[in-house]
Amino acid sequence: MFDNLFGNIQQQQAGLQQKLAGILVEAEAGDGAVTVQAGADMHIENIKIEPSHIDPADPEQLEDLLVVAVNRALDKARETAAVETQKLLKDMLPFGGIDQLLKP
Repeated sequence: MFDNLFGNIQQQQAGLQQKLAGILVEAEAGDGAVTVQAGADMHIENIKIEPSHIDPADPEQLEDLLVVAVNRALDKARETAAVETQKLLKDMLPFGGIDQLLKP
């Protein structure tokens, strides 16, 4: 019984990882100066820099904008992954998920 349950959990987890890799989120910094696209599996997919919004004489500005945009994209990716994981857990657990099991 448990072998089948754990095998199913492993399959579900592998499916979730595939799904997360296909979900992309986007964040920007500096009013669109830097845009970062990340996968919900926590990988950076793309970075776009709008040259007209960047001062070439100030490389620290670009560095700061990159850090902000990457962190925002990764935060969105984490939030999306958490939502998708909750959906999976709700579908896997009986009675509508762990929240329902813990209610008095």
